[in-house]
Amino acid sequence: MLSKVASVSASTLISPQTSPRFLSQVGHSKTRFCHISNPLCRSGRSIVNSTGSATSMDTASAPSSLVARASAQPLKNADQLIDSVETFIFDCDGVIWKGDSLIDGVPQTLDMLRSKGKRLIFVTNNSTKSRKQYGKKFETLGLSVTEEEIFASSFAAAAYLKSIDFPKDKKVYVIGEDGILKELELAGFHYLGGPEDGGKKIELKPGFLMEHDENVGAVVVGFDRYFNYYKVQNGYSLDSSAC
Repeated sequence: MLSKVASVSASTLISPQTSPRFLSQVGHSKTRFCHISNPLCRSGRSIVNSTGSATSMDTASAPSSLVARASAQPLKNADQLIDSVETFIFDCDGVIWKGDSLIDGVPQTLDMLRSKGKRLIFVTNNSTKSRKQYGKKFETLGLSVTEEEIFASSFAAAAYLKSIDFPKDKKVYVIGEDGILKELELAGFHYLGGPEDGGKKIELKPGFLMEHDENVGAVVVGFDRYFNYYKVQNGYSLDSSAC
């Protein structure tokens, strides 16, 4: 049987009476996933669909009949929620920290959940850091979190390639930053691209042919502050020809 899981905002559990933090209306016994909407997202509401997974909606644009069915109820009993689930999944940006500052109430919330034997998972779609680098950030903020408790999109990219048995003799072209490179390296994959291609340019003239590495078998794309036209053309050409 699946463990019950809750995705939460830390400040919701510290101050369960504070509006507009809501617990999705998923009271039926078959629900395996409970979701408390991020208090920073005030324009929408989170609902749980028929498969038990969380989705979000903009109540301003949704049909009135759907809004009525998906209207959330205020969280009145935090202890009941905590006792009903085994694993809590936390987003990081805007939930655990804002920039380089820890959000109030987070240490107390995590300590309380751990004292009750709950499993904690921290997820982020920010691929600029690896799990180890995120571990350092947690440590800098005074939080004790292991790499095994962190699931970043940089790690997910490397894990996916492993899951499909991507050949180790092939290379991965990266449009992204250091986090992806480090996770690929830990997984045993060879890569090229990344930040070092940030300063490269192409010649926009008739007859120009961009050379490609024939050993590239995959293109991984993540957030990239060094994004340029060279990467776009190189990544697209590789995807069309070699991958």
